[in-house]
Amino acid sequence: MSRNSIFSVGENYHLYGRGTDKRIVFLKTKDYERFISLLYIFNNTKTVHVSNLSNAALEDVLNLKKEENLVKITSYCLMPNHFHILAQETREGGISKFMQKVMTGYTMFFNKKYERTGSLFESSFKSIHVNNDDHLKYLLAYIHLNPVKTVDPLWKEKGISNKNRAKEFLKQYRYSSLIDYSGGERNESKIIDKDALPEYFENFTGFEKYLDFWLNYSTKV
Repeated sequence: MSRNSIFSVGENYHLYGRGTDKRIVFLKTKDYERFISLLYIFNNTKTVHVSNLSNAALEDVLNLKKEENLVKITSYCLMPNHFHILAQETREGGISKFMQKVMTGYTMFFNKKYERTGSLFESSFKSIHVNNDDHLKYLLAYIHLNPVKTVDPLWKEKGISNKNRAKEFLKQYRYSSLIDYSGGERNESKIIDKDALPEYFENFTGFEKYLDFWLNYSTKV
């Protein structure tokens, strides 16, 4: 758990975690899918035993019924050695409980699969309180633009080298919630609650223009 944070109901938080020693924590497609499935099923007031999910495919997990959510997830992105989640505390202790379940469950899965022991992440998770609209809106771009570094590693330092290539890559990147904001139909859309955010954009075209702004001014990201 993020030991220095006190989470307040109704407030938004940027949650993130990195592999210990910056190690890769998502080695294969199934690893990404397992973490995403945990974002869904562990956002749940009902106790779920991870052992019951050992052979469950992502689609199967996303079709399971849940009780009430612990938090409202508004966006997420998984990268090879870290993750980002934007979430709102909706009940006392919700974020702490949710993140503890997700990270413990994923570590157990990863360690068993790859025959290792010990911590997988640098710490349980870190958090930053999002205390104004500008910060919240900015994080929607920051989190969803993370995958650009996969095709253009120095884009933040030197500027984007091929914006069209980067945009096309983002549209096809399965391990973030950007597809769900673009109107794409998939079961993963059950994970996020877009209604928990202010209506910053009338439609995806408006959001896409905002992403373009940050791609063009990449040294600020």
